Amino acid sequence: MEQARTRGVAGPAYPAVAHIPAQMTREQARGAQGGGSLGGGEQVRGEQVRGEHTHSEPAAPIPVQRHSVRGQILEALRAALVGGDLEPGEVYSAPVLAARFGVSATPVREAMQQLAHEGAVEVVPNRGFRVAERSARELAELIEIRSLLEVPVMLRLARTVPAGQWAALRPLAEATVTAAARGDIAAYVDADRAFHGAILTLSGNQQLVMVADDLHRRSQWPLATGPVHVRRADLIADAAEHTALLDALVAQDLAVVNSLVREHFNGAQ
Repeated sequence: MEQARTRGVAGPAYPAVAHIPAQMTREQARGAQGGGSLGGGEQVRGEQVRGEHTHSEPAAPIPVQRHSVRGQILEALRAALVGGDLEPGEVYSAPVLAARFGVSATPVREAMQQLAHEGAVEVVPNRGFRVAERSARELAELIEIRSLLEVPVMLRLARTVPAGQWAALRPLAEATVTAAARGDIAAYVDADRAFHGAILTLSGNQQLVMVADDLHRRSQWPLATGPVHVRRADLIADAAEHTALLDALVAQDLAVVNSLVREHFNGAQ
């Protein structure tokens, strides 16, 4: 499921570990000028920078496990991006985000640098990181590239992979169904990417897998107009496409595979 579905509105749900609280609404965050929220605007060096909001006052620490701190922070920030807690165009400082997670600024900076490499944020010298403002056209281009890469590969795999090998992917397809049933967008996008990645891994082309995963992740970041919230029913429909695709791959039904994959990508725009 790419971030571009626009058929309805529902509140996103996020992982509980090392994550920005979902219960704080964006309006509440903006009103908590002294609260270190993720959504509010603040003063930068005495005057507000147009198009940029920095966040300089910490809130109560959110504890995280000390092992793999950078990885936990990275995943929490990715979930916050997908869910819209980190808004396009706004600037966030590493020390303030670190205070939110109850860790030092170092793993936050490292995680933000990774997000910058992925194109999700941009470095703003002496201020922090600005969430990238991606246009609908950029999203359409990402989806087009993914389609050009994945459709022919899946059709080839449908002809060559024995039915028994597809059984290992069933739990991944079911994971998308479970996340969709909960309306958990953060979990859904992870499960969606894992399912597509597992299919492409069967091609034996690791470069393809890495490129496709990068494109998939980039297509999940919010648009400049803000996050696109998806109704639970739409998530369930997307998940159903995964299970139907797996059934078609098992049956080596090339026509259905072609139709389902193209429909899946078209619906993501």
